[in-house]
Amino acid sequence: MPIGRLTRGTTGTNRLRRIDRWIAQLPALRRAGTPIVVDLGYGASATTTLELHQRLSGVRPDVEVVGIEIDPERVRIASASARPGVSFRLGGFEVPLDAGAGATVIRALNVLRQYDESEVLGAWKLMVSRLQPDGVLVEGTCSELGRVASWVDATAAGPRALTISLRLADLDSPSIVAERLPKVLIHRNVDGERVHEYLAGLDRWWRVHAPLGVYGPSQRWLAVAASMRDDGWPILGTKTRWRLGELGVAWDAVAPTGFSWT
Repeated sequence: MPIGRLTRGTTGTNRLRRIDRWIAQLPALRRAGTPIVVDLGYGASATTTLELHQRLSGVRPDVEVVGIEIDPERVRIASASARPGVSFRLGGFEVPLDAGAGATVIRALNVLRQYDESEVLGAWKLMVSRLQPDGVLVEGTCSELGRVASWVDATAAGPRALTISLRLADLDSPSIVAERLPKVLIHRNVDGERVHEYLAGLDRWWRVHAPLGVYGPSQRWLAVAASMRDDGWPILGTKTRWRLGELGVAWDAVAPTGFSWT
């Protein structure tokens, strides 16, 4: 039996473009012999799975994208859109693949948002167990139009980073991402939690560097990233990624109080 529960299944064109763009640059994808990428919980249509294949095939033309859903009717509908490199099947967090194959990447977006926080770690560990040795789980949440997104990437060793991705052009404050944090963090944006301190720091530096906005929002965001790093936050990535509105931080710096992978 598939492991998990039926979720609302809402989706939309280009909703996951920011996450897909980030996945496309993963070393694991580029190194894999034949990359297998799973779109777990793709929802009521095949849209996100087809888009994922389109974006990744530009990097790895041989990529195999497998859409997995827990609802047989959704699988039946999506299967009509199957094509070379794209297939669909019934399943859940156990991530069923042919002949016990492991996934290079598992993308699970807007799935665990509908679960209880206490269920997150078990789901992460189950999905991670279905990865290839150097595979990556990407789990998170985004807004309906995909302009605000955040995700955690994890391997067999545990979570590595929290990444946020924002549309900078009309951004009021970076902490807008608070309502789209992964489930493991969404209730932790409170005093005493590191993710709360992190978001407050982003907001503070976004205000301080407002004058740089005359040179464009990307320049303002680059200054925010540099200032956060100077404050001692283990900021990840490069200016190339930051210009896209992305910013990663090492997981240990924002992990919930009491979180333990082991």
